[in-house]
Amino acid sequence: MSNAKSPSQLITERIKELGDWRGETLAQIRKLIKEADPNITEEWKWRGVPVWYDGGMVCTGESYKTQVKVTFAKGASLKDPKGIFNASLDGNARRAIDLHEGDKLNESAFKQLIRAAVELNAKKKK
Repeated sequence: MSNAKSPSQLITERIKELGDWRGETLAQIRKLIKEADPNITEEWKWRGVPVWYDGGMVCTGESYKTQVKVTFAKGASLKDPKGIFNASLDGNARRAIDLHEGDKLNESAFKQLIRAAVELNAKKKK
């Protein structure tokens, strides 16, 4: 029997490990992603990056010293009517949301982006 931890356990540990506003932000992002898409699966990639999948990669949640970055793999193809993407805006594929200490995330707009990314993955599969 393997003692390997599941991706979800590793993400929970990362949130605790951060132990500050970054952990709280990552926990909030994770909760919103699961609310937006109950079927989402969690992975742990590239030596410690939480990644959410449904029909393909939806987004990643990276934590840095001064920010938490949520990168949408196909963000450039998503409509962002509330303008919450604020990073990686010039890329051909990705778009990101950089959250700094004290930033407030527009939760309903974020969930819309999650659902739109899942829809886009579903369309690409057909």
